[in-house]
Amino acid sequence: MSLSLPSSPSSLRTAVVIPCYKVTRHILAVIAEIGPEVDGIYIVDDCCPDGSGRFVQEHCPDARVRVLFNELNLGVGGAVMAGYRAAIADGYGVLVKIDGDGQMDPTLVPRFVAPIASGRADYTKGNRFFNLEKIARMPRIRIFGNAVLSFMTKFSSGYWSSFDPTNGFTAIAASTAAQLPLHKISQRYFFETDMLFRLNTVRAVVLDIPIDSRYEDEVSNLKIHKVLTEFMSGHLRNFCKRIFYNYYLRGMSVASLELPLGLLLITWGTVFGLFHWVQSIVSNVATTAGTVMVSALPIILGVQLVLAFIAFDVASEPTQSHRHDGEGLGR
Repeated sequence: MSLSLPSSPSSLRTAVVIPCYKVTRHILAVIAEIGPEVDGIYIVDDCCPDGSGRFVQEHCPDARVRVLFNELNLGVGGAVMAGYRAAIADGYGVLVKIDGDGQMDPTLVPRFVAPIASGRADYTKGNRFFNLEKIARMPRIRIFGNAVLSFMTKFSSGYWSSFDPTNGFTAIAASTAAQLPLHKISQRYFFETDMLFRLNTVRAVVLDIPIDSRYEDEVSNLKIHKVLTEFMSGHLRNFCKRIFYNYYLRGMSVASLELPLGLLLITWGTVFGLFHWVQSIVSNVATTAGTVMVSALPIILGVQLVLAFIAFDVASEPTQSHRHDGEGLGR
């Protein structure tokens, strides 16, 4: 179910959405850093046991703040989607999402909004891997994890030039968000990656924004062993859906033949080769050169076809925004 944009001409108004769960120690400082270029701030209390929402209502005098309460804990993705819906309904044109734990620098909001306002991008996201010297601040396990997740996300989302997929500092044009099925986007920690897949289905332009990592005394609620299965299955599901949508449902090209044919040849050559390899061990008779070639050639050709498909897919990444938000966004 997509959302409808109001007819308000205030397309350039910016709203910040902050999902809140156990962040009472940091949230007031985060709000205080948000500059005057932001018109509205949505605090989404995701059934927080510490009462983050009530805490903000009682201690924050900022008139831009509006507190939303989720009756059930939906997860960070569910909280962000609740904020998106409210901001879209209120007529904001750009929606920025930052976390409430102090890891992100709110003074960078204009840097995320500018490409959207100029029409160069539909969605911007942080990337902590541009400055190699400052990456040393990041825990090594996070560096390794982000590298693995980034590689998997390139396949599943189709945004090959994007990196650091789990970075939660993002901004999106309200008109683009309104095209997305917000109720279908993953509500837990997979939601940033799932957002990229959904954005590809509407051919949105995604742009990485270089940022520095900030690690203080915050405690992450993400447990790798609990979300590993969710991430693996999510990537596989999104990859299959994206390939079907882009290469078979919406249209066909030479790449539509390269991938299945390449996989078929690799599979056939591997099975044929393993069968004769096992047979030669059991019979103690060396496999002939001809049999080896019959196995190797399909594998070689299959790999070439798959690589050709990947090259086509990389070149197909959306690079031109088709958004029409009116004069306020410089279109």
